[in-house]
Amino acid sequence: MAAASAVAPAAAMGGARLPAAGSAASCSLLIPPLPRRASSLLLASPSRLRDAQRFSSVKVKATSSSEESSSSIQSEELLADLKEKWDAVENKSTVLLYGGGALVAIWLSSVVVGAINSVPLLPKLMELVGLGYTGWFVYRYLLFKESRKELAEDIEALKKKIAGSGE
Repeated sequence: MAAASAVAPAAAMGGARLPAAGSAASCSLLIPPLPRRASSLLLASPSRLRDAQRFSSVKVKATSSSEESSSSIQSEELLADLKEKWDAVENKSTVLLYGGGALVAIWLSSVVVGAINSVPLLPKLMELVGLGYTGWFVYRYLLFKESRKELAEDIEALKKKIAGSGE
């Protein structure tokens, strides 16, 4: 009778009561067992497995040896280029000051984004604004051939302005 009186208030409030932990038989009635799946390895023939292993190892060996040599050459070229550019800089303290300022700005923006993210509904609103802007950008610059050319010209002009090789 006590069990029936405990179920009645829960049913009256709109919620169903789960069975007690001791009643395993009633729990098995609620959740049916999952069907068993045949493993794909059992269905594949042994010759197919050997071929797949052989081809995958050949592919890995071929790409790994060429990638190692090209990545080491690229990293050496990158380091040499960076060293050359750093030696060409006259005012190193200004570059370090700007770099430190950039790191502080990144940290500060991370803090602001974290604060905005903690406010309810504001992250979803920001997502909608971002999706709207993305849709506008695609329509304005990427959808038509003429606008893609205009975007490419704008990017090239910005590159020249940043690099300082303006005419």
